[in-house]
Amino acid sequence: MTDYVLAIDLGTSGPKVALVSSRGEVVSPHFEPVGLHLSPDGGAEQDPAEWWQAIGRATRRVLEEAPVPPTEVAAVSCTGQWSGTVPIGEDGHPVANAIIWMDHRGAPYMPELIGGPVRYQGYDPRKVIRWVRLTGGAPTRSGKDPIGHILYLRHERPDVYAATTVFLEPKDYINLRLTGKVAASFDSIALHWVTDNRDPNAVTYDSQLLAIAGLEAGQLPPLLPATEVLGGLEDDAAESLGVPAGIPVLTGTPDLHTAAIGSGAVSDLATHLYVGTSSWLACHVPYKKTDITHSIGSLPAAVPGRYLVTNEQETAGACLDWFGGALFPDVAESEIYERLAQTALEALPGSGGVIFTPWLFGERTPADDSSLRAGFFNQSLETGREHMARAVFEGVAYNTRWLHHYVERFTKARLDNITMVGGGARSDLWAQIFADVLDRTIQQAAEPIWVNVRGAGLLALASLGRIDWLDIPDLVPIAHSIRPDPAHRAVHDRGYETFLEIHQANRRIYKRLDRSR
Repeated sequence: MTDYVLAIDLGTSGPKVALVSSRGEVVSPHFEPVGLHLSPDGGAEQDPAEWWQAIGRATRRVLEEAPVPPTEVAAVSCTGQWSGTVPIGEDGHPVANAIIWMDHRGAPYMPELIGGPVRYQGYDPRKVIRWVRLTGGAPTRSGKDPIGHILYLRHERPDVYAATTVFLEPKDYINLRLTGKVAASFDSIALHWVTDNRDPNAVTYDSQLLAIAGLEAGQLPPLLPATEVLGGLEDDAAESLGVPAGIPVLTGTPDLHTAAIGSGAVSDLATHLYVGTSSWLACHVPYKKTDITHSIGSLPAAVPGRYLVTNEQETAGACLDWFGGALFPDVAESEIYERLAQTALEALPGSGGVIFTPWLFGERTPADDSSLRAGFFNQSLETGREHMARAVFEGVAYNTRWLHHYVERFTKARLDNITMVGGGARSDLWAQIFADVLDRTIQQAAEPIWVNVRGAGLLALASLGRIDWLDIPDLVPIAHSIRPDPAHRAVHDRGYETFLEIHQANRRIYKRLDRSR
């Protein structure tokens, strides 16, 4: 018998929804776009009501096109963008827009939070010792963590802060709409940096870390494993979605974690590279560990008893969207990647010596610096748009190689046969560029854009005992296995070294310009 889960992935650009079967199939997937509100002061917000409306539209479309009736849907499982903040009032509704992972308006308030009488790289060593020992990491200086969002609201939106009874991650807000219950998963709460994560199966709030953050436990949700059933689907939510009321809703996990599951990389050190609006390189490990200098840590995973090596490259596919929109203003957004790839193929590897730095919105890892900015270096009169297009693809890959170096050092392992997922994995050119730049084999997943939907569905199926965790790798098809081309090694080694030199030489200039904005 085949089981089906309604899987919801609340991405930055909008929700993706599909049915996921116990054979690993993604059935009748559908996407609904939502707006993104950026402000010159570093704000990045979205309307939670728009999220919910888009999820309803997408789900109804899925069920209209699915070959199975809604009555065969066995459960609902939600994933979504991580490191966001939805302020919820006493009536259970948002009192303001959601602040999402890109928002860095809390940065001015981070020095007081992380600092003290004695500081090293801005941090009070006493606070760092406790953060690292208990959580496995520490708040970033960028202000992009949820604690930064909360500090922003406390100082600059005191009306919103006072009206908020609980702060939720985006995934946990959708679960509230589905079940009427307030909760967070052990993994979704991690970036608040107020929990004791030493046992990944029993995460709890720490009173001293809450005090450092100036929070009370009641301002944050109760904690549950990602694999636990949060509750039954409420009548109103069932009517909005078109599925039976009462079916189980999983607590679920954020998108970084479902990407690992949906890529099939559930075994220790099995590695996936997600390339979407942002990007990350992650794998499961059996230990809690921290590289605070490069903002890499292993935090509680959705897979029971495991941690997930976490990091984030702030803009990846967003760089292609930005440059493609400028280069091809009249081309439909859905065709931008293909047009850019066609243009980039006209240039040789190395992009004619042009280097692109992909820091359109600062960076998180391996350099936590919100002042970094993107740019093209080394253009000449011979530089054409084909060189600049290819440089964007290569620049994102150079940044990933920078990150890959520190993740390998973190895990003390050679991370190869990397499964590439996300929208960027649809590009054969980009997959080859990643293989060449990293000098690693890239496994290009089939249907890579639906990786988080598949991961949310497989998480629910494993949690409910419909499949085994060890079955998951065999349920994720690989479209192509791409090996690095030795002929391109030397040019990419030179490009990568130049990329690092550009960062080193200009980082103080970025900070000076950031203060002048």
